[in-house]
Amino acid sequence: MTHLRAVLLIVACNLMWSISGVVTRQLESASGFEVAFWRNVFTVSTLLPLLAWLRGPATVGRAVLNGTLVMWASAACWGIMFTAFMVALTMTTVANVMVTLALTPLLTALVARLALGHRLAPHTVFAILLAASGMLWMYGRELAGAEQAQLLGIAVAAAVPVCAAINWTLLQYAGRAAHARAPDMLTAILLGAALAALANLPLALPLRATLTDLGWLALLGAVQLALPCVLAVYVARVLPAPELALFGLLEVLLGITWAWLFAGEAPSDAVLGGGALVVTALLLNEAFTLATGRGVSAPGERTG
Repeated sequence: MTHLRAVLLIVACNLMWSISGVVTRQLESASGFEVAFWRNVFTVSTLLPLLAWLRGPATVGRAVLNGTLVMWASAACWGIMFTAFMVALTMTTVANVMVTLALTPLLTALVARLALGHRLAPHTVFAILLAASGMLWMYGRELAGAEQAQLLGIAVAAAVPVCAAINWTLLQYAGRAAHARAPDMLTAILLGAALAALANLPLALPLRATLTDLGWLALLGAVQLALPCVLAVYVARVLPAPELALFGLLEVLLGITWAWLFAGEAPSDAVLGGGALVVTALLLNEAFTLATGRGVSAPGERTG
């Protein structure tokens, strides 16, 4: 897979991921852990036949039984992310949740540096710092006027960038493995959704979702979660973890935009201004990477 194709695929992933907020606002009765439960159920029901078709049922079964520590760690990260994200969306605004996700590039760069020895090119460091300044601009204003319930929602959402940083790094590590015990990171998505659904169920009772709610939640499970997560695992074999996380800022900006246009949640001036800095950082990083071929390298590799 070429770098350009990987970039186009990760952009498509972020487009699909970004619909979560506006779709959640269409729900009639489901809320909190019930939203997370049903989305995970529909994710599992999508991934089971998809992975059986891609790998074969026996291969998926063997992957579960013989899973490595890396695979199970990734599954745990997926499960926490799947749950925390949806619960946070029912507790605070889409903008507050999405702004919290903007922490991901900074945390990923740190984790990848510590765990994999990744060295960042100067323009990538600059892009991350510029994106961080936009994030801080948004964060400061949003937190200043937040109520206690919204602050709790932001705290729940903070689990997502932490687990995402760890998971992107795990995916990068697994992509380097070229042996029989290489972790099966596609099965990790399935396991993460299944474990999350089991953990969510007791907290989701009594179930109140209407048929309309189930239709929206099926859309979230299949299109917003299962498909882009599978594509992201393949893309992680080509794009370095910090670059993947930087692209994840597209989900932040698009998610806020869809909620503004289609759910009536208008973002503040701080969100718009900070978002502009984030977009600028992303575009500058990709322009320099494509022009110079310098991005992120592992120890012993030259960056130019």
